[in-house]
Amino acid sequence: MVFAFTLGSVVLVSLLSLAGILTLSINRRRLQKTLIFLVAFAVGALFGDVFIHLLPESFEKVGVNLTTSLLVIGGFLIFFVLEKFIRWRHIGSAAHRKQISPVVTMNLVGDAAHNLIDGMLIAASFMVSIPIGITTTLAIVLHEIPQEIGDFSILIHGGLSVKRALSFNLLASLMAVLGAVVTLLIGKQFQSFASFLLPVTAGGFIYIAGPDLIPELQQDVKVSNSIWQFSAILLGVIIMALLTFLE
Repeated sequence: MVFAFTLGSVVLVSLLSLAGILTLSINRRRLQKTLIFLVAFAVGALFGDVFIHLLPESFEKVGVNLTTSLLVIGGFLIFFVLEKFIRWRHIGSAAHRKQISPVVTMNLVGDAAHNLIDGMLIAASFMVSIPIGITTTLAIVLHEIPQEIGDFSILIHGGLSVKRALSFNLLASLMAVLGAVVTLLIGKQFQSFASFLLPVTAGGFIYIAGPDLIPELQQDVKVSNSIWQFSAILLGVIIMALLTFLE
């Protein structure tokens, strides 16, 4: 019973990666114009996720100590090195006909780690009781919808086609299934590992939202667009903050 409920829940959460389809109702030309504002929303959602959800949970599970701080910095540096490696490959390879931004790979890696943790949390909750598992799944569903729309926007802005963006986003989301299955099979021993992944993921998301995405927004200095960008960032943060009450 626990296994069935857990797998059903993580599959549902994984399918939320297709939430980006909601943006396809927008005309293609209008989508290109609004894409930068969706990226601004993603910045707000990522920062909101880090400072409202991931870091407080990291402090609760790992502790308010040097270890947590170093893991956050470690996550930041891992993504710094990852981007250097990706850029090196892009420069060194003449086979790339279409340049894909390094932020695409980094976002997928960070999202995959985040979804792995979500799957572990869902499985751990169902191992305690079915009602707790259901409420945890509901909280993660509410949390994932705005983030997945933001992730989809980042992938499109980074150079992927709509089809590839949806496909890669879905693959990253399926890490939730892996996290759930491993947790059910191994149990508490693996859950402690998930706790240490939280601050690492937080550091990675800080890098994606900060050094990678914000410079993209700063290229447009038009006052009206800047106001809309700021509003989109604020909206992403507000939604993440409101989710704490629903959770």
